[in-house]
Amino acid sequence: MYLSQITDGIYYVGVNDRVNTKFENLWYIPNGVSYNSYIVKGEKIALIETARDGFDGEYLFNIKHVIGERPIDYIVINHMEPDHSGLIPQMVRLYPDVKLVGNRQTMGMVKGFYGISDPDRFVIVGDNDTIDLGGKTLRFYLTPMVHWPETMMTYAVEDEALFSGDAFGTFGALTGGLLDTETGTDRFFPEMRRYYSCVVGKYGAFVQKALNKLASVRLGYICSTHGPVWKARVAEVVALYDQLSRYIPDDYVTIIYGSMYGNTEHLAEMMEMRLSERGFRDIRVHNASYSDMADMITDAFCGKGLIIGCPTYSMRLFPPVETLLNALQTREIRNKVVGTFGSYTWAPAAAKKLTEFVEAMGLTPSASMTMMQAPTEATEAEVARFVDDFTNNYMNSNY
Repeated sequence: MYLSQITDGIYYVGVNDRVNTKFENLWYIPNGVSYNSYIVKGEKIALIETARDGFDGEYLFNIKHVIGERPIDYIVINHMEPDHSGLIPQMVRLYPDVKLVGNRQTMGMVKGFYGISDPDRFVIVGDNDTIDLGGKTLRFYLTPMVHWPETMMTYAVEDEALFSGDAFGTFGALTGGLLDTETGTDRFFPEMRRYYSCVVGKYGAFVQKALNKLASVRLGYICSTHGPVWKARVAEVVALYDQLSRYIPDDYVTIIYGSMYGNTEHLAEMMEMRLSERGFRDIRVHNASYSDMADMITDAFCGKGLIIGCPTYSMRLFPPVETLLNALQTREIRNKVVGTFGSYTWAPAAAKKLTEFVEAMGLTPSASMTMMQAPTEATEAEVARFVDDFTNNYMNSNY
């Protein structure tokens, strides 16, 4: 990984991960991910975050390239998730006098994860506290539940650079350039949506509190822990996070279905065609047995319309669809126009259970239908009624 100077005295020392195939062992990352870490150099040196354990060779090379044999005075821990904090024990061994900077929640996690408990090593900070590095000032903003309780952000005052932790992060490894002025970043925006939907999505109210806290802070740079450093596109990034955390949906419909032998799939395809006839041009369709969970969550989270259907399976929902619904319920999705459709052979349990799931998420199905066994001539009229009900609710909603 090439090292990049972000601005005078601030450097990138992170690493790319193109080895692990899943982030958090859940979300596929076909283009990898970066573990971003930064050096702020004044008279003293602060390291902002570390990296995931196992990447220490390249990581330590990057640090030495920037600071040589100078000691690191502070390690600032914005977020304790091990993809950021995993190399703290090694850094403490290499720099035995280093201080660990975090809030009270952070220090308990440092002890719990890594057994580091010496109180003389900790510098506990609160909202708006500062550390003077000599020529560089670090200011701290507590941003709990974005997306762990200890999360905070660090602001390099003189450079207007915000080290934002997981906020504003994206999937995708870096490809040579670091700043958005040095590399193409259009590809990162869909990955930011996917990252937000899968990792941060439940915590919109807390993201809004963080954005409000930062509203008066001048953001020359956003340096997150995953993805590029934002400079030219800061306003776009903040606007996207504002939209996502206020659950303002995009104008499209997502259909997610499960099907054992193709009859429920046939029903879903009839709905696609009818939606197209009614004027919908962005329809995203997922077979829950084959589509990746991250893609289904993202499309369901970000789109205005959501249609979910499956057959009854042992008096329950078809398992891949039930798994997805559990994931959506965890993320507390809202502001959706929802339709549900169930199919069955002898027991119509799916339709009832789909409705129960949707209502448990605080949503109201605007259209529903049930099909017994296989489509018939009457099914086409039922689908037309279903789509018409869904469309009318979609067009009249104020989301």
